Amino acid sequence: MLGADDVAFADGDHGLFGPGSASWRVHGDFASMLIGGVAALLMQMLHPQALAGVWDHSDWRRDMAGRLRRTARFVGVATYGSSAQVEAAVARVRRIHASVRGVLPDDTPYAADEPALLRWVHACEVDCFLRAHLRYRDPRMTGAEQDRYLAEQARLARMLGAEDVPETRDALARHLRNVRPELRADARTREVSRLMLAQPSPSLLTAPVNGVLLRAGVDLLPPWAKRMHGLKLPPGRAAAVRLGALGLGSVLRWATAPR
Repeated sequence: MLGADDVAFADGDHGLFGPGSASWRVHGDFASMLIGGVAALLMQMLHPQALAGVWDHSDWRRDMAGRLRRTARFVGVATYGSSAQVEAAVARVRRIHASVRGVLPDDTPYAADEPALLRWVHACEVDCFLRAHLRYRDPRMTGAEQDRYLAEQARLARMLGAEDVPETRDALARHLRNVRPELRADARTREVSRLMLAQPSPSLLTAPVNGVLLRAGVDLLPPWAKRMHGLKLPPGRAAAVRLGALGLGSVLRWATAPR
């Protein structure tokens, strides 16, 4: 994940958000963002059109890790990049989306740049990033600050082509509830989620970390999404996963803190 220290700001240009923003605060914690990212991808793929875009137009079977890295890189640039960096990243994503077209198994056409689909993808991301932050980094974040985060991120979603983007917690919850009748979990959903959750760790040393983050992402899913995926954890296991993720987050924050 790209952080504030990885970009060069010109003449005080801090891009879309800047220091003191809710977005810098939420996106600045590595562990909670990874956990939220896992949950967001699992939620997104429950939408048939979002799943079809991955299934038909990406090399997910051989390069799922690369896809996850590219997504993380975009979030980092969009959050911490200068205005020029953000605009270039957004333009690249929009070019890719413009070429993603196809037909669902039931003959329904789909397009990755359809505003309603973009809104769903965005809603899953901000919902999961925010809930991961509250669970694993700062449970005291106020409701007003949470709404500020959603309003900030809505600007980015509109740049990508989304419309009617929720900017408050109430609007976000209402949108997720309204889209649920459109969601599906089938053999293709299970295949993509299985491969995503079976991603090998880069090394034996990091394998335990990888496992904790993936399980914490599953645990973060709303109950209805867990049921659709068939991924519900037993209560005792869920408590152990949360405790492990809390400890891992503390270790990662210590390890990555400026010296």
